[in-house]
Amino acid sequence: MKTNTKQPAFTSGFAAIVGRPNVGKSTLLNALVGEKVAITSMRPQTTRNRVMGVMSRENSQIIFVDTPGMHTPRTKLGHFMVQSIQDAMEGIDVLLVLLDVTAIGPHDRSIVKDLSTRKVRKVLVLNKTDLVEPQSLLKVIDEFKEAGYDAIFPVSARTEDGLNALLDDLIIHLPQGPKYFPDDMITDQPERDICAELIREKALRNLRDEVPHGIGVEMMAFKKTGENKVEIHATIYCERDSHKGIIIGKRGAMLQKIGSEARKDIESLLGDHVNLQLWVKVRPDWRDNLEDLRTLGYRTEK
Repeated sequence: MKTNTKQPAFTSGFAAIVGRPNVGKSTLLNALVGEKVAITSMRPQTTRNRVMGVMSRENSQIIFVDTPGMHTPRTKLGHFMVQSIQDAMEGIDVLLVLLDVTAIGPHDRSIVKDLSTRKVRKVLVLNKTDLVEPQSLLKVIDEFKEAGYDAIFPVSARTEDGLNALLDDLIIHLPQGPKYFPDDMITDQPERDICAELIREKALRNLRDEVPHGIGVEMMAFKKTGENKVEIHATIYCERDSHKGIIIGKRGAMLQKIGSEARKDIESLLGDHVNLQLWVKVRPDWRDNLEDLRTLGYRTEK
């Protein structure tokens, strides 16, 4: 007698992660995917391009899209970042709106209200719960329970508390669909682009407040030079001569520190020994120059 061994239907979908700067969107993406696919720092606007991370399970696949922080743009780069947020919210299956429960202000409430009318499943994610008392968290949940969202999930992207419940909810509500990416693929970013971002991350983490916003990284060379050996040449661009001196540091100490930290992460990513060579050049007002933006890897419209 034959038994029915019909396999469960495969489900898949896209989930955009949005919110104001510094609420932990990239940290959440990395935690959900289980690997570092997006750079993180304490600086606002660390994420500039959309970053895609893939979480695959036996019968489901979620493609998470990290986005820049929602803000009022003041440069062409800022306008590009805002447009990338809008593009990321097109054609998705679920919208994850992220709040930092330690610092909810008028901008957060405006974002929550504006996005509540989106015709898609909406999940409000309350991040950094490890930094607040339970009573404070309950007040935040109570404030937003009538905000028009399909679900509210308190989580800590840093400690990963609450992420399993969030993932289970997302998977349950995924539509039937194809497997968009192979099981071993965790991002659509080329290795070359990830390496450039890792260099920028180390610069963001090490430099003074006035420098990071004006930093861009261009990959000049990325090549195999032997078995388990890779040579990378990259240029860090800044907007002022005074910033160039800060990035290089006394006797090159700061540039050496940035390069050493970046090389460790790049070697971990590639599994190869890396010879990383960095240069620093001044490119005045590159954030307001479309040609410069394209040179530095930002996919702007003409």
